[in-house]
Amino acid sequence: MSKIFIIEDEGAIADLEKDYLELSGFEVEVENDGNMGLQKALEEDFDLLILDLMLPGVDGFEICRRVRDEKDVPIIMVSAKKDDIDKIRGLGLGADDYMTKPFSPSELVARVKAHLARYERLIGSHVEENKLIEIRGLKIDTTARRVWVNGKEKAFTTKEFDLLTFLASHPNHVYTKDELFSEIWDMESIGDIATVTVHIKKIREKIEYDTSKPQYIETIWGVGYRFKV
Repeated sequence: MSKIFIIEDEGAIADLEKDYLELSGFEVEVENDGNMGLQKALEEDFDLLILDLMLPGVDGFEICRRVRDEKDVPIIMVSAKKDDIDKIRGLGLGADDYMTKPFSPSELVARVKAHLARYERLIGSHVEENKLIEIRGLKIDTTARRVWVNGKEKAFTTKEFDLLTFLASHPNHVYTKDELFSEIWDMESIGDIATVTVHIKKIREKIEYDTSKPQYIETIWGVGYRFKV
């Protein structure tokens, strides 16, 4: 349930807005004083702010400026002032919308819903999902660098994780030990490709049900290794 904060000194208007918003499924809090409204807006978490301009104490312009400096929350300004200069100033301070009194409560509800939906889309578009590789009970979170086998998390060293992720990211491709050594250790192998063999063995012990019959990392005799899908 989205939480709406109304800062409005006219009690009848605040109550009407509150009633309509609550009927639409929102949780609503009201404050009539500018100073208290500013403090609450900064200290508590709200999903949207409905802000009157003419308030006792701190006016709506200052509240908008202070809130916008610290929070990214939709702000709808409401005012009896019809002058364009007030609207321009309010929007310039970071308000998302400006409504002139008197207005229909149903229009206010519609605008609240529209701004909440827009913010949700904007927030969602900036949240990157972790990149996962999931194959037959094996799950690799390449972003968080975590591995689960049949729901149980396994601990991997840095190189073990890098080697497993590389192979799983290129399924059914056969890599020689030299290629893997060069890719993971970032250097040309100088007769030390046994490092790859040791790491493959350790990885198998963590992800394979039966290391003698691996279902994930296959040995291609005389060539190298392949991650089987």
